[in-house]
Amino acid sequence: MSYELIVFDWDGTLMDSTRLISKSLQNACGDIGIAVPSETDALFVIGLGLEDTVRHVAPDLDTERQARLAERYRHHFLSMEGFGAPLYDGVPEMLADLHGRGRRLAVATGKARRGLERVLDATGLRPWFEATRCADEGFSKPHPDMLLMLLDITGVEPHRAVMVGDTTHDLELAANAGIDAVAVSYGAHDAALLATRPARARCASVAELHRWLASHG
Repeated sequence: MSYELIVFDWDGTLMDSTRLISKSLQNACGDIGIAVPSETDALFVIGLGLEDTVRHVAPDLDTERQARLAERYRHHFLSMEGFGAPLYDGVPEMLADLHGRGRRLAVATGKARRGLERVLDATGLRPWFEATRCADEGFSKPHPDMLLMLLDITGVEPHRAVMVGDTTHDLELAANAGIDAVAVSYGAHDAALLATRPARARCASVAELHRWLASHG
């Protein structure tokens, strides 16, 4: 299969930020006095929008305390983000190479728009992406809205696009939108969990992902 459009998830796929996110969520739960999720449970929700994350972690909270949990999460995340979350080794080179080969690149992320804009500028990756879609602009993963909107923006047919992500939410997103997916197991969800969802390829490193994508265009 030859792909014209490659859609990347951000956290855990391009940026090594999963531990920062899980720790921020754990700290936020501690702040408001509710059960602190294990690291596994905190990592599981990465990729979802913040509202869905809060509902998943604390479904019994009333609306006011859910808003408080979200506020505390943002506080901790922004505080720790200042120390920097690095891109995975090889990501800038991979994106530059794929772009140079004429591949069209996009992002579908659980981040809010403000957060994505901040990291696009901080990393210098903005020039490589022609379209991006965030969780606060429509339905969160795994609803197909993000990918369907990106396909509409770019004019690419579903069979000519592929979604790359590190969580089952990403793989379900792709399946719901009717496009292929590539799973990467170096992020939030491990290979065993990712294996429960369909994917055209499963890559354990950025180098492996780079090779696979370069050979399918």
